[in-house]
Amino acid sequence: MTRIWTEKGGFAANDPYVIETEERQAGEGEIALLPLEDFLTKAAESNDANLAVVLKPADDVRRLEPFIGRIALVAVTFPAFNDGRGFSQAVWLREKVGFTGSLRAVGDVLLDLIPHMLRTGFDSLAITNPVAIARLEAGNLPGIAEHYQPSVKPAAAGAAYSWRRRG
Repeated sequence: MTRIWTEKGGFAANDPYVIETEERQAGEGEIALLPLEDFLTKAAESNDANLAVVLKPADDVRRLEPFIGRIALVAVTFPAFNDGRGFSQAVWLREKVGFTGSLRAVGDVLLDLIPHMLRTGFDSLAITNPVAIARLEAGNLPGIAEHYQPSVKPAAAGAAYSWRRRG
């Protein structure tokens, strides 16, 4: 069972987004998370303003730029805990492309990765791991006390990085 956790609200009761499969299609009141190629086709053929896309690790996020203002949610797939390309996609979407909509991690979302996901710009997570679900339900979100690199999220009040560069 997949549970959607949001940084601001905890576990969501209802989530309208569906990653379509042969067995599961988006129904009434639901929004399909389309693979990149299907998304690009639909976005080019319509003026829909509430689109959603799911990215695989090898997908080029720059292809979303022409439609960035029409995307409500981007889901980034983590097929395995040791595949970190989703972190790079998240940073690229937030910093280079300027995506301000909802950014969701899907796939192998483990408890230890959550602080890193939040620092790189994810604001919701599709969690299937029972240990991660139980810990988040109990309010036990792991943290990282010290950071050596900048993040997409602003630093705490008063904290700054003199060596931080953007560009």
